[in-house]
Amino acid sequence: MNCLALDTATEACSVALNWQGQQSQCFDICPQQHSQVLLTMVDDILRQQHASLHDLDCLAFGRGPGSFTGVRIATGMLQGLAFGTGKPVVGVSTLAAMAQQAIQLHQVSHVFCAIDARMGEVYFAHYQAINGLAHLINEELILPPEQADLLITHDADAIGVGTGWAAYAALNTQQSLKIADDILYPAAEFMLPLAMAEFKAGRAKNVMDIEPVYLRDTVTWKKLPGRE
Repeated sequence: MNCLALDTATEACSVALNWQGQQSQCFDICPQQHSQVLLTMVDDILRQQHASLHDLDCLAFGRGPGSFTGVRIATGMLQGLAFGTGKPVVGVSTLAAMAQQAIQLHQVSHVFCAIDARMGEVYFAHYQAINGLAHLINEELILPPEQADLLITHDADAIGVGTGWAAYAALNTQQSLKIADDILYPAAEFMLPLAMAEFKAGRAKNVMDIEPVYLRDTVTWKKLPGRE
């Protein structure tokens, strides 16, 4: 199937395309420049594959958690692309994308994701590999690293990913969890398998129904006109 994914939830900006069985991706660490480079990335990756938005089966985006501004940029861009084409949409967790990358690259069964959420907190989640895909165990959380540390199960076949581990010494205090230094940020490339699985399962949404996920309750998102 043909699917385009994009993400700007962290310092990284990425776009990936699965087109007629071929996959291509673009990834760059560019803090505070996402709005300047994202559309160019989308145009470039479609041009490289001679692909058209109208011929895609679905669109996917990193729906958070992450930077408030970054999550808004991806959501707004996705709204524009989907509203203009009528394509169904799949929101993919940024934490799940990192877990998927760890599963594919490191062949692990359990992944603990921790992104530095600032303000002395981390975005945290535990994922398990089931049939090659990342599945959430319990729920995604925002909490102090001391509390997240208590949720880590020190399994030999587990790995930690994200910026939270280096940011907070209170994480992984027993030093028994291996940390993947090569997976600090989510990448759209690893959102593709999760998005395509959701689409095939019939869980894609109309663009009018998508919402970002912040985890912090004090943040609001304005939907498209008529959907408030």
